[in-house]
Amino acid sequence: MSMIKVTFPGGAMVTANFGKFEVATDQPLEDGGTDTAPEPYMLFLSSIVTCAGFYVQRFCQQRELYTEGMTMTLDIERNPEMRRLEKVKMAIQLPEGFPEKYKKAVIRAAGMCSVKKAIADPPEFEVITE
Repeated sequence: MSMIKVTFPGGAMVTANFGKFEVATDQPLEDGGTDTAPEPYMLFLSSIVTCAGFYVQRFCQQRELYTEGMTMTLDIERNPEMRRLEKVKMAIQLPEGFPEKYKKAVIRAAGMCSVKKAIADPPEFEVITE
């Protein structure tokens, strides 16, 4: 049994199913899609920052640190000629009064993200037909 099953509902839409969840994707209008769902690349980027965010949140919760208003952002640098991701930049916007002594540690917590680790040490990819 596959961990994620993908179906093709039509047009440029692709849907991933895993467990009880369904994740719909589409492409922007200019790429032949209907722009009714996020494009897969944005889901990929979102998975990086939400995974890192989980570790940041957990770090703060375990220390009973105030997190109201805390946010994270992700920005990327791409090589336009190669259309290759070159740099991922995440920023943690800490709440007012966040303890200085935890600032470096919260950055390390973000680095524990398993999605980031998978990219930093990429797996082998194999594509087959059945």
